[in-house]
Amino acid sequence: KAGQLLNAMLPAIGLKREDVYIANVVKCRPPGNRDPEDDEVAACIPFLHRQIELVGPDVIVTLGRIAARHLLGTTAPISSYRGRWTRFAGRDVLPTFHPAYLLRNPAAKAQAWADLKQLRQRLAAPPR
Repeated sequence: KAGQLLNAMLPAIGLKREDVYIANVVKCRPPGNRDPEDDEVAACIPFLHRQIELVGPDVIVTLGRIAARHLLGTTAPISSYRGRWTRFAGRDVLPTFHPAYLLRNPAAKAQAWADLKQLRQRLAAPPR
């Protein structure tokens, strides 16, 4: 269902699924779909960094606290920094809520929509 929500969110800002590249912090789903443990992330994060290097995205959107924590190195609650642009590996990064979180907390959809509008504006701007 989270993937379906993401697929619905993209056209709202003028994107198609094939316009984006989606990567995960870990490359296999942890048992019971639990959060990945630090050793699992440590084994997989070099692959994510290499994907970013090879794909060369203009911007990165981290979906949820797990992605933000491990890409940006923060342990703060995502609600404290979502919607604020930051940088990783010379690229603009916009942290926002994961679609699964939005399904559990529909009230957060307004904040996620504000984040997506920022993304749309950034993508429409001339390249830096």
